[in-house]
Formats: sequence, C-alpha cells, structure tokens
Amino acid sequence: MPSSHPSETTAPMPAAAVAEALAMPPAPQGEPAGERGSWRRGGTPGSTAPPDAPPGRPTGRLPKVLRRPERIPAPLLCLTAMFLVQTGIALSKPLFGPLGVSGTTFLRLGFAAVILLAVTRPRLRDKRPRDLAAAALLGVASAGMTFLFAGAIDRLPMGTAATIEFLGPLAVALVFARRASHLLWALLAAGGVILLTLLGEGGDGGGLDPVGLLYAFGAAACYAAYILFTDKVGAAFQGFQGLAVSMTVGALALAPFGLGQAWDGLTAPGASPLGLLAAVAGVSLLLPVIPYALEMTALRRMPQRVFSVLVSLEPAVSALVGLVVLGQLLGVPQLAGIGCVVAASVGATLTGRR
Repeated sequence: MPSSHPSETTAPMPAAAVAEALAMPPAPQGEPAGERGSWRRGGTPGSTAPPDAPPGRPTGRLPKVLRRPERIPAPLLCLTAMFLVQTGIALSKPLFGPLGVSGTTFLRLGFAAVILLAVTRPRLRDKRPRDLAAAALLGVASAGMTFLFAGAIDRLPMGTAATIEFLGPLAVALVFARRASHLLWALLAAGGVILLTLLGEGGDGGGLDPVGLLYAFGAAACYAAYILFTDKVGAAFQGFQGLAVSMTVGALALAPFGLGQAWDGLTAPGASPLGLLAAVAGVSLLLPVIPYALEMTALRRMPQRVFSVLVSLEPAVSALVGLVVLGQLLGVPQLAGIGCVVAASVGATLTGRR
C-alpha cells in the first residue's frame, strides 16, 4: 500500500491543536459526530460561532494555535477533511489481505478509540443511563457501518460503495423533509442507484458483486441509524467525548469478529506485525482524528447548510480517491449515477431548511 508516515499525516495540524479541538465543547446544532462525521437535523443555518469557553479553560498558547487554521478558507478545510477520510478508506483496502476485513476494521476502530480516549478523557459519572445507552447504540451503529462499508469496498469500486452508503443520510434528510417536492429528490437518487446497480461494472469489468451490494446497502442503513443517535449523543456529551465512548463500544462490538482474524494476520509466517500495526495506526489518524479536528474548525466559521452541501460531494470525492489511489476507473453509467445522488443530496439540503 502507498506509504503514509504519521509525521507526514499530522503536519497540517499540530498534535496540540488536534487535542484541543477535540476537547472543545460542541458548536450549537451543527458539529460532526460519529465514525464518519455528519450534520445534525436541527441545525440552525448560519450559526457559526462556538459557545463561550467554560470557566477555567486555558486561554494561552493552545487557542492561538487553533486560530492559525482560520487563515485557510473554511470550505477548503472541509474538503481536505473529506479527502483525508476517503484516503484513509482507500489505504485500508490493502490491509484486507493480511488482516482480513473484520480484523482491519477492528484494529482501526481500536486505535481510534485509544487516541480519542486519551485526548478527550470522557467523564461518565454524571451521565444518565439513557445517555450512556445512546452512546452505546451509536457505537454499535458505527461498528456496523464501518465493517459493512469495508466489506463493500472489498468487493465494489469505492465510488459505487460510497454512493450507495450515502443513501443513509440522504434518506434521513428526506424523511424529515416537510415538502412534497422532496419526492423529486428521492426519485433522482433512486435513478442514480439504478444506474449504479444495474448498469455499473465491478473492478473486473463484469457485473457488480451482489454480496458487495448487500454490504453497501447495510452500511447505508447503519449510517442512517448512526446519524439519529448522533443527535442524542452530541446533546449529552461535550465535544468529542461521546465519540470516544461510542468508538470504544464499537471496537468492543467488533472484537468477537475481528480479534481472531487480526491475530492470525499479525502472527502469520512471514508477517511484519509492527509494520501492519503502524499502517493501521496511520490509517486511524486519517480517519477519524485529523478530519474531525478540521471539520470542527470549519463548522465554527461557516453556515451549517454550506457544510451540508459540501458533504454531499463525498461520493464524488470517494470516486476520485478510488481512481487516484486504487486505480478504479468508473464508466459513464456509474459516474452518472454518482452525479444523480450528489445532485439529489444537494437539492434536498438547499430546499429542506428553508
């Protein structure tokens, strides 16, 4: 797999800035939370200023470090985060061979959980049982989404898998829409899926793998569920503490499926355990730690609707990264299908919050 040295990955944002960004309280109604990042249904367009820092929060060097990224346009930070997410996904695929899909997913979630727990240090004593239950359910949904999407990209082109998975948040946006005109966006998205599934081609030029399609649609269902739980967890926990808890639960949920496969891969004859673990750790930094710090910085300086429109480009970004990193060339029907889903998501976002 292409090399991704940790020091090169973390260069755009110092470790201290990442730690401080993850520890800050959430911006009102519009901060990404969860394994992949998302937006909240109840967001107030235009609310970009973060809440006041609680008493006792340090006001010295770290806030000055955090203000440095403000020289970069917020949309560029958001797009950078998306490219890092998709690059992390693409770089995970070569690890499926030695570690397996479930083993790679388990290790990646485990590394991310350790990093987030160390940075955020979540406080659980004052949390209500229903808040902890919501974080646990978010973790299960995140684990299912991550594992199923990994299984999908193991059998399908990245752009195709990401577009089908993106039907999850699009479905949530359409379900909570209050206009009959949103039926047009749903039909446009359905047309895109038809182009992808019926006319799309797999990596070998043949038809798409039906098991891979099942994985992708399962990931979409988990994506929708996790967005709904994100609202509850984001309201109950400060900053990314809820994400740290849910990520830990997700790693534990995948342990029965991935631990044995990961152990077999790490102890196989001729394997390089330290090299494999370093590769997984590097991918874990690409997804989710650094992208979420960048998205948090962007969200504090841009309206939530603009952020949602940019996130709608994720399937197209995934297709581009799949082409550059994995050499996956998509045909005209697949590109048209991705375009339909992206257009439907942008249209639903722009018209659903007026």
